[in-house]
Amino acid sequence: MAEGTVRTMYPVLRYDDPRAAIDWLVNAFGFTEHEVSKGSNGEIVHAELTFGTGMIMLGPGKPEGGHGIYVAVDDVDAHHDRAKAAGAEITMGLTDQPYGSREYAARDLEGHPWYFGTYRP
Repeated sequence: MAEGTVRTMYPVLRYDDPRAAIDWLVNAFGFTEHEVSKGSNGEIVHAELTFGTGMIMLGPGKPEGGHGIYVAVDDVDAHHDRAKAAGAEITMGLTDQPYGSREYAARDLEGHPWYFGTYRP
């Protein structure tokens, strides 16, 4: 992370199989493992994955209620192609938005919605 940059948002996701989720997110969406913490039984209890200057946290279990995550990417077309090739369910194809962003939406291996685009708030 660049000197002086402070993260202000840390989306948290829950997965039935955190290890499979980590591996899938790295392969399909290009995340990098930052930290993976395990309990005394060896099961993952918390993980942090980075993408550019952003970070998500994940752990075991199912979330209460719905959620979604938006991730800004430089080359959304290439990112879309990578995700599709890795088996991501594309729920909205590449779309040029009226506010200038090019975006697509996908679901991960457990159905969590993800939104990727060129818009940087």
